Amino acid sequence: MLIEEAIVEESISVGRACRIVGLNRSMYYYKSIKDDSEVENKLQYLAQKKPTRGLGHYFGLIRNEGLIWNYKRVERVYKKLGLNLRRKRKRRIPSRVKEPLVNTLEINQTWSMDFMHDALETGRKVKVLNIIDDFNREALAIDVAGSITGERVKEVLMSIIEWRGKPEEIRTDNGPEFISAVLTHFCESNNTNYF
Repeated sequence: MLIEEAIVEESISVGRACRIVGLNRSMYYYKSIKDDSEVENKLQYLAQKKPTRGLGHYFGLIRNEGLIWNYKRVERVYKKLGLNLRRKRKRRIPSRVKEPLVNTLEINQTWSMDFMHDALETGRKVKVLNIIDDFNREALAIDVAGSITGERVKEVLMSIIEWRGKPEEIRTDNGPEFISAVLTHFCESNNTNYF
């Protein structure tokens, strides 16, 4: 502490060191007499019982039990015990190498797939899978459902390939339906580039 260093190194009194630093002498001598052992025990018990929860949840449980500890006191003990959780960072999907869009010269050279989302008047969400041919912007399929999995995307692609033939490439974004093992395996088995 700065005051203690000044007292030892400069050989000055406590009162003078406190005046230099701008601290009241009574603050220098103050020792907390609060016994936080009850709060510590309660927080350790809650942290052991529910380790993924944070201070707000623990404080709510403490208040529900009828204990009237101050939030700042609980927060101070919580931090002193080192219970504060690391902030979880959002995992990012690595970005792909960006390539310029190439004008296609014939049909079935490149197809593009993407999703659109909407909601009905009742609040129910709807997902729309759109597949278009990049050559003439022809909509090859528009599939509407509440939920569309990688398996469903594969089925739609197979039905298009039956009447249209298979494309050389399929362009998508990083949606979970497009990076699934089902779709990746389908494209590999049909010798279709998938990016």
